[in-house]
Amino acid sequence: MADFRFESDRLVLRDWRTDDWAEQWRVTNTPAVMRWLGGSLDEDGRAKQIARIENCNIANGFCFWVVERKADAGHLSGEMLGMCGLKRADAPASSVTGTMEVGWRLREDAWGHGYAKEAAIAALDLAFNRFGADEVVALTVDGNAPSWGLMKRLGMQRRIDLDYTDSRYGEDLNPTIVYSTTAEQWGQCAND
Repeated sequence: MADFRFESDRLVLRDWRTDDWAEQWRVTNTPAVMRWLGGSLDEDGRAKQIARIENCNIANGFCFWVVERKADAGHLSGEMLGMCGLKRADAPASSVTGTMEVGWRLREDAWGHGYAKEAAIAALDLAFNRFGADEVVALTVDGNAPSWGLMKRLGMQRRIDLDYTDSRYGEDLNPTIVYSTTAEQWGQCAND
């Protein structure tokens, strides 16, 4: 996977290279980053995630991409911040299976700088303008206020009717709550 590349003002979203994974695990496979995602991944979990991302890209032509920071004050160009992108929702018993999903996971020292919002805006623009989505969902849990707060700032609407229980997790990570936006809503948001 080394063909996709998209640039926003401060970021690059691109396909994965084999040597990216060690850095991805170093910067995001931490208790703080993984708190609302089921906890830090062991070797087997990391291998499964790599396979999911690679298979998603093969099946759909998109996936969660590497997020790199362009050169900015005091930082080196090409510094990996984490990942953001698109996939087809596929959690067990999901109410939105098959719907395009936007998601992000950034390193802790990148939080609070607007990088997740900038990457998510890029991914949503790509979803609607390049990949032809009619609707995109974003998933989290009620306790993850920074995540659903970003969903709201992106203009996504809370969809209580689509919440579901994910059998892979306990009560502290359930139910999965759903936000969504349509191509029409996103187009109006972009013009506001």
